[in-house]
Amino acid sequence: MSSDNHQSSKQQDQGDTFLELRRKVQDGGSELLSASTTRLLESLKFTGRLTVVIQNGQILKSGYEEGYFRRKEDLNF
Repeated sequence: MSSDNHQSSKQQDQGDTFLELRRKVQDGGSELLSASTTRLLESLKFTGRLTVVIQNGQILKSGYEEGYFRRKEDLNF
């Protein structure tokens, strides 16, 4: 395989991989979270925002904004 063909093939593979990631994100993200994390969110009836920052394919940081408290009494742990 020539160098040009190898480079073109590599770019195509990266493009296909990016399209697959994009599809998973656009489909609601259900494939982005592990089953255990999904179960935790469901058991908490969590409504809020999860944020994950990725750099060079690694999780750089993550966080959340709580939005699942319905009454002030719920804040008293």
